[in-house]
Amino acid sequence: MTEPIPIGVVGGGQLALMLAAAARQLDVPLHVLTPGAHDPATTLASSVVLAQLDDVVATRELARRSGAITFENEWVDLSALAPLSFEGVVFLPSLEALGPLVSKRGQRQLLQNLGLPCPRWCDLPTGDLLPDGFSYPLMAKACTGGYDGKGTAVLRSPEDLTALLARVPLGDWILEEFVDFQQELSQLACRDRAGNVQCYPLVQTYQHQQVCDWVLAPASVPHAVQAYARNIVASLLTAINYVGVLSIELFYGPGGLQVNEIAPRTHNSGHFTIEAAHTSQFEQQVRIVAGLPMGPVELRAPGALMVNLLGFESSEGDYQRQRDDLAALPQATVHWYGKQGSSPGRKLGHVTLLLSGITAAERAGQAEQLLEQVRTIWPLPADLP
Repeated sequence: MTEPIPIGVVGGGQLALMLAAAARQLDVPLHVLTPGAHDPATTLASSVVLAQLDDVVATRELARRSGAITFENEWVDLSALAPLSFEGVVFLPSLEALGPLVSKRGQRQLLQNLGLPCPRWCDLPTGDLLPDGFSYPLMAKACTGGYDGKGTAVLRSPEDLTALLARVPLGDWILEEFVDFQQELSQLACRDRAGNVQCYPLVQTYQHQQVCDWVLAPASVPHAVQAYARNIVASLLTAINYVGVLSIELFYGPGGLQVNEIAPRTHNSGHFTIEAAHTSQFEQQVRIVAGLPMGPVELRAPGALMVNLLGFESSEGDYQRQRDDLAALPQATVHWYGKQGSSPGRKLGHVTLLLSGITAAERAGQAEQLLEQVRTIWPLPADLP
């Protein structure tokens, strides 16, 4: 049997927490680098390096404890970490693979170079004239640092563009055509060190004020669409020699499939895999980084609904009553991240509910009823900052 490699994780939030839980089940030592002594992952990590995420000296210490290092998110200072890579520190995915993925401009250029479908885009213009072929409305996106709707702006007029130009750095934003879509989808996949690729079932996602609200697995779309999504992600993973778990967010509508964003890590849309798949995305990432064989990705239930528990108020409460009520729902499992304090829109946890319907229509009906029950216990935030 292969002896697992101790792994390090840069980041200590909820994704690192769920990686640490998976590592414990596999008896894989997992060490985290995180700035907060009470960050979620510190409760389950084998050890903790307390430092800022971009601290190279701290990352070298994390490497001393680990055989390979992975990342909780893509906000990585590649140039700062490059000397460690030259020293022999193993990063998975590699810094070279992450290079085109850590900015939205880099992602768009990569997709174009590979001939993969994505919205038309351009750099943010220096004046109020749009490049040829572009018209309002448009979506403006920050190249780095954007998540859960932050770092985006809808531009409906020249006045909106002028206002944006007055408040953001020119080189840090891009413009994209506004996509007419019927569904938002997400394709989670993984690739091991030998180049083997596996794809989880395509899922539907739904956003509340640009923050993921719920995920339905599997998505109810034609088989050809599912196959195309798998081909897109497999082509991407192979082209950049990516090792680890990755998700692509997709628009599906009259124009077919288009890649919205690439998340080079475990992803919110894959949380359902903890209960609903034979191998969760977190176990898969641990397996790949630790040098263990990948596990099967098929569902072990007909379907699942994952609902994010977004903060709906500013509070220091632990919401134990609501968590107990959610856990009492049929086939429900509650995951609580243990964050310090609640604020509107903050991801405090999630609940996954397994579905028994055999057909897509049956699962959709079940999911709708269960979502209504979740809403009576855990309301959506009214307005996000």
